[in-house]
Amino acid sequence: MSRRTPGGEALTDLILQTFRVHGDLLAEGDRIAGKHGQSSARWQVLGAIDADAETVPGIARAMGLTRQSVQRTVDLLGADGLVRYRDNPAHRRSKLVGMTPKGRKIYDAITSDQVEWVNGLSRRMNVRIQQMRDALDVLRKLGAVLETMEMAPAGR
Repeated sequence: MSRRTPGGEALTDLILQTFRVHGDLLAEGDRIAGKHGQSSARWQVLGAIDADAETVPGIARAMGLTRQSVQRTVDLLGADGLVRYRDNPAHRRSKLVGMTPKGRKIYDAITSDQVEWVNGLSRRMNVRIQQMRDALDVLRKLGAVLETMEMAPAGR
């Protein structure tokens, strides 16, 4: 049986911890967004169109999700009057999704709550800002490598 290198062992630990933290972050996101009748998924889609309207495939790419899951979320947000479709001058069939004033109000309220939460969390962590930036750099590099890899079954 193969053994992990020290780098492989460290990366495995990082990946496993990332999985654990991911679940905790989704739960906290649901708690924060839930106060405004939303979920983490709905909040994330609103965040993806915060600055500008985007197509469903564009939102999916930015979030690393399937187009179908984003489409379902956008449809739910649309049914609640938080987003609306508009014509896309660059593509006749792929409409742009933008926030409505109601959606903007809810997104801004959730973001305000998140700012308070994250500022308190960063104080409690007792780590230097540079350590957080270094961790972010490692995660970005991991993501970039994963995006360029041909995903093959284990053992190939």
